[in-house]
Amino acid sequence: MSALPQPNPRQRPMTLGDLDAVAAIESRAYSHPWSHGNFVDSLVAGYFADVLDDPAHGPIGYFVAMAGVDELHLLNITVAPDWQRRGFGSLLLDTVRLLAVRAGHASLWLEVRESNLRALALYGRRGFVHVGTRRDYYPAAPQRENAVVMRLALAPAGPAHG
Repeated sequence: MSALPQPNPRQRPMTLGDLDAVAAIESRAYSHPWSHGNFVDSLVAGYFADVLDDPAHGPIGYFVAMAGVDELHLLNITVAPDWQRRGFGSLLLDTVRLLAVRAGHASLWLEVRESNLRALALYGRRGFVHVGTRRDYYPAAPQRENAVVMRLALAPAGPAHG
């Protein structure tokens, strides 16, 4: 039995008050993070955005997704480096998928750095397929990096029962 307490995070909508913690996670997780302003713009635009909040530590993960015509586009999904490999990325991704299904979207789309093998494996396990490549999409040092474009086909939610 482990002496360490088990995390018990809860998922909730992201607010402007979360953005300092979210931006700090983003900076630790990525060499070219989103800016604080990118998150503000996403919230102001009404994008789907949730945080995974641990009562003892505050936000430990989050996602931002944008609805389009008949599709949802996952723009950002991140788990703080110290909290990775515990299933929280899967939990967040499952929430995004459920949002898309409930909204009646036919597809869930995302881009991921081609070097992010752990994320590519997670998306593959969840049924995403590689449908294209965006050349030089991401900033990187010393040159830009390609993005793998992935799509998950979604079954319609079906008619509501009353």
